[in-house]
Amino acid sequence: MRGYLLDTCVVAFWHNPRLPENAQVVSQISSLDPQTPLRISAITWGEIEYGHRCVSATETSPQAQFKAFLAKNLPRVLDVRQTTAIYYAQLRAALFRKFARQKGKKSRRPEQLVDPVSSAELGIQENDLWIAAQAFEHNLVLVTHDKMARIKDVAANLIDLEDWTT
Repeated sequence: MRGYLLDTCVVAFWHNPRLPENAQVVSQISSLDPQTPLRISAITWGEIEYGHRCVSATETSPQAQFKAFLAKNLPRVLDVRQTTAIYYAQLRAALFRKFARQKGKKSRRPEQLVDPVSSAELGIQENDLWIAAQAFEHNLVLVTHDKMARIKDVAANLIDLEDWTT
């Protein structure tokens, strides 16, 4: 049975019933076999911790509730391992081969990548690359609402991406 790696935004949608995407995400999760593995990345956990610390230096009741939600529903956090770097490098190299040339010079970071046809900025986040690498490494479906179209473009045969909000 194949499992799922939930991106930060999906976890937030699942946790917060006031968000319009909550119903779709809850419905999708409810329809899964109870034995289906649901995971989050240590990077997702870091993004959540960062968000909490931006709001308050001390833990508040909503933060504690969110951490309890994570501990109950997503107790297994995937660590970034040495082997993850291999998958990350493969994805990043594929992105750079396809999108790195801009006006005769090479871009150095994913955030700088520009589509050579449209000149549109690709908006690829470094954290998204690491999370996608973990999905690739563990053969998990990456569930996100982020615009990871370019990652999917270069890794369509390597990673399955789903958006549970539609």
